[in-house]
Amino acid sequence: MRQSLSEFVVSAEALSKSFGRTHALAGLDLAVRPGEVHGFLGPNGAGKSTTIRALLGQLRLDAGRITVFGLDARRDAVDIHARLAYVPGDTALWPGLSGGECIDLLGGLHGGLDRARREELIDRFELDPTRRFRTYSKGNRQKVALVAALAVDAELLVLDEPTSGLDPLMEEVFQQVVAERAAEGTSVLLSSHILSEVEALCRRVTVIRSGRAVFSGELTELRAGAPIGVEALTQCSPSGLEGLDGVSSLTLTGIQSGVRTRLLSSRTALPAVIAALSEAGPRDLAVRPPSLQQLFLHRYEDGASAPSGDPSRVKGGE
Repeated sequence: MRQSLSEFVVSAEALSKSFGRTHALAGLDLAVRPGEVHGFLGPNGAGKSTTIRALLGQLRLDAGRITVFGLDARRDAVDIHARLAYVPGDTALWPGLSGGECIDLLGGLHGGLDRARREELIDRFELDPTRRFRTYSKGNRQKVALVAALAVDAELLVLDEPTSGLDPLMEEVFQQVVAERAAEGTSVLLSSHILSEVEALCRRVTVIRSGRAVFSGELTELRAGAPIGVEALTQCSPSGLEGLDGVSSLTLTGIQSGVRTRLLSSRTALPAVIAALSEAGPRDLAVRPPSLQQLFLHRYEDGASAPSGDPSRVKGGE
């Protein structure tokens, strides 16, 4: 049953936008549910930042409609911005102000911020708020924007490559804080190139290609149709794998201790793959579910479409 658009914090339908001969968006659909962290994936040029600019009311679409909290993203931008916080991939604020002053000024645009949460976040992100913004490294500039966004009571966080420039320790802190905010009911749209970050935080994702969604749904659904990685070390070369339906990327390498086999297998072919490897005298065997990076590449390359019937389960494809 199709869900009402009012049930979505963000609802975008058939978004189209061209810049000259470049089609940045070509019929994009996107839906973010209340209280979820929704991953927004795609390489540079796929249309992610253009979508976010449309969501923020910063550009006029050629076609389609996008609503946030049920309000028109462009016409009602002022009301929408009072209820969301945005972190871009590269933060440029007031160079002569200190980091703490920038945080307070941004918080003031939302009617104030939670002082206790502000101090906690400054401590967790290891930020020196007394330094002038112009003296910060890229990572510290991102920390200022993150503290400012996470210290206010925003209903929606729009995060566009938010951890750009952060070290791995701070990326982990970011994941912890966002997970905490989501548990409190905050909705999050997370656009990121760090697939492990998306995998840790998101239950649902949208993958876009050339301005269109090629998948939108749960990670479990994305994994269901993706190949499984198999690696084995056997005494002799396994037979029967070359012509087996559902096996791809097969490589056999002779080494001193035997034959190393690497392949990708569909779920239906996996029993036959394991049987063939068992007959070859396995010394070591690893069966790994696909990583989000493998899932992303698999979905991006084949451009498969998601089932229809729900605006959050996009019928995409090229």
